[in-house]
Amino acid sequence: EVQLVESGGGLVQAGGSLRLSCAASGFLFDDYVIGWFRQVPGKEREGVSCIVGSNHMTYYATSLKGRFTISSDNAKNTVYLQMNSLKPEDTAVYYCAAGNPRLLLHRREYDYWGQGTQVTVSS
Repeated sequence: EVQLVESGGGLVQAGGSLRLSCAASGFLFDDYVIGWFRQVPGKEREGVSCIVGSNHMTYYATSLKGRFTISSDNAKNTVYLQMNSLKPEDTAVYYCAAGNPRLLLHRREYDYWGQGTQVTVSS
């Protein structure tokens, strides 16, 4: 059974940092792309970043590049999202997902999803 479990969310002040983790199980990590997405109520889920399991190539939403860093530990089947210089507009539920997308940050291209972790950035 494929499982993705996010952790690391919480409340942080603007300018602070958080590191999210996504622990994956039930599939071979190298065969998938793992993505991070976020969603606020009333808006569509948007792609944040993704990493290719086989070669660790990384991709970012243009607006977030430079503040967020994605990485993976294939031995632990875990993907991380380091978020720095957080802003109130980064407040959202963050999800990790696995798939073999053609469009790397398009949510419909991913097959498996975690339950999400809340990130709240106070001003």
